[in-house]
Amino acid sequence: MTLGNVEKEFTAAKYLQNELHIEQTALSKIADAVGTPAYVYSKSYLTDQYNLLSEALTSTPHQIHYSVKANSNLAILALFKSLGAGFDIVSSGELSRVLAVGGDPKSVIFSGVGKSVEEINFALKAGIGCFNVESRGELLRIMAQADLLGCVANVAIRVNPNVDAKTHPYIATGLKENKFGVTKKEALALYLLAAENPYINLTGIDCHIGSQINEPEPLLQALTSILELRDTLEKEGISLQHVDLGGGFGVRYQDETPLDINDWGASVGQILGGRDLQLRIEPGRFLTANAGVLLTRVEYLKVAEQPDHKNFAVVDAAMNDLLRPSLYQAWHEVLPVDKSSKEQLLEWDIVGPICESGDFLAKQRSLALAEDDLVAVLSIGAYGSVLASNYNTRGRAPEVLVDGAEFKVVRRRETVQDQIRLELELELELRQTGH
Repeated sequence: MTLGNVEKEFTAAKYLQNELHIEQTALSKIADAVGTPAYVYSKSYLTDQYNLLSEALTSTPHQIHYSVKANSNLAILALFKSLGAGFDIVSSGELSRVLAVGGDPKSVIFSGVGKSVEEINFALKAGIGCFNVESRGELLRIMAQADLLGCVANVAIRVNPNVDAKTHPYIATGLKENKFGVTKKEALALYLLAAENPYINLTGIDCHIGSQINEPEPLLQALTSILELRDTLEKEGISLQHVDLGGGFGVRYQDETPLDINDWGASVGQILGGRDLQLRIEPGRFLTANAGVLLTRVEYLKVAEQPDHKNFAVVDAAMNDLLRPSLYQAWHEVLPVDKSSKEQLLEWDIVGPICESGDFLAKQRSLALAEDDLVAVLSIGAYGSVLASNYNTRGRAPEVLVDGAEFKVVRRRETVQDQIRLELELELELRQTGH
């Protein structure tokens, strides 16, 4: 892959006069201001991706619900809200984030297999737009809580259509061996049960078959499958207003051919043509992944003594900052911030300082590096900061949003004091009570 292709085809990062930029802002300037490691996002890329997806569905009545789990930073939520997005959540914490930026609860879809009583009550009191129900037990729980609170819950049943998304097994969700959703047969029974309950308003039908889907066929197959069930429901006197296809639209990390959104949108329009149904989708990765980079600095270089041994570039970012390579063996492109280096080109494993052999960001990358160099790990706008942890008592990195030639910190760097504050409060409480 050439640097030219990297710049042009899929990432917000680009070289201007040999220095890597996000929009018109040099990454070295951000490193000087906020330190490393740091997550850096492009506002214009986020906006462009949202508009690209919306325009692909121009001929189809639709609503985009941004999947908060991909990147839950409040500034990003506020940006998508301003563009007209609703939200897809999987926890009450994510609902709190949506409400914190002034998001309309009616624009919220609540997905996920393990909704607690407390989460259901919070969502009912907030007046969310729809629960995507994933089991009989969940439906019964929502019925009971809606009855208790004296309100009506809007519900769609998540159908598991047993469609192979042809993706990594950890992010495939539409096969019968996956924990998500219910079979079409069970879904029919749940719709018939819910239709008799005065505290349930059946509004739609839902599916989500997985993530990082780069071919349209599985998505279209899933749509056709759940429309068959919708037609059966119509014959039973159950009328639905929307069909929810979830998300999972593939993006490029390395050399994948990403999903052609325009062709997919045209095919969806043909399938839904003539049906009085709103299309709902729940993109996350597609909107944010390639909007962001993880900016990190080389601490040490360990050059192999033997030709068959590895060279290690130890950087100040680690698996607690970017878990995907260790968790999924995921590929992330790594670029030098200054590409005018005169250093020797060598093959490096890019590793962090955490005390684990699994702490790596990239392996076998051909780079010209020196100690103290800045490098950028691409495609971290989705499932980067949200998967971060405090392993080894490392503070979570700051998040920075770039807008043209300006940038602002949208989440400050976490300190050790931030991490231990709750434990110190507990220690003080125990001392005061004599325990």
